[in-house]
Amino acid sequence: MARRATVRSTAPSGLTAASADPHFLYQNSVQDAQETIRIIDQVFRSRQSFMAMSLREDFCGTALLCAHWVQTDPDRTAVGIDLDEPTLDWGIAHNIEPIGDAAARVGLVCGDVLHASTEPAFDVIVAFNFSYWVFKKRAVLLSYFRRARMALEEGGLFLIDLHGGPDAQFRLEEPARMDGFDYIWEQETFDPITHHTVCHIHYEFPDGSRMDRAFTYDWRLWTLPELRDILKEAGFSAIDVWWDEHNGDDEYAICESTVNLEGWVAYIAAWK
Repeated sequence: MARRATVRSTAPSGLTAASADPHFLYQNSVQDAQETIRIIDQVFRSRQSFMAMSLREDFCGTALLCAHWVQTDPDRTAVGIDLDEPTLDWGIAHNIEPIGDAAARVGLVCGDVLHASTEPAFDVIVAFNFSYWVFKKRAVLLSYFRRARMALEEGGLFLIDLHGGPDAQFRLEEPARMDGFDYIWEQETFDPITHHTVCHIHYEFPDGSRMDRAFTYDWRLWTLPELRDILKEAGFSAIDVWWDEHNGDDEYAICESTVNLEGWVAYIAAWK
């Protein structure tokens, strides 16, 4: 299982491929900002005695996580970075402006994370939904990891997710029923020599209509040992693997060794 899809909120009735908003569909099938913040807090407190206050979300998309982050504490701040300006604009209208005064503690940057400013320093930087897999060359990924480390406070956390297992290396379509629509994760291609993979998200609706390739991902499927080695080379002082030992209950714990599964999702926590 590459991406876990779960219902997030009630969908408008009568959704069709023509009427549905792709960003709404994504947020309500892929993302769970509250659960993600719980995991960030759990990981951060595993090595720190205080609560993380400043967050940078790389590849932030609609900045849903940023919006939820600043609502969990009146002193929390967030910065989101993404290349796609229309997506950021959608996020401002649907996620940032609706939170009222807390919106003042969110900053959004339309830009490349490879060239993001390293000031001010953050308690936590995250890159989720395997977004950093867009960097297919080791040297480029190393450069990104180094820049992320530079932008952290001393003792700060860089947290990324990844998926793997045999299922990640085969063509498949994996459907999941949502509230008012169906989510379909497709792995179209995988090259065992380069680990180049192309994946899509499709949506189907009660009227029989289908939104094909609402989102497409052109990635390198990085392995966990590769990522740990690159993070170490980037200068991180400690690297923890957080593994969902029950494969599906989102209860992650630090793990040094485990059995393989057909499909799994894990987090890597790298500390400055």
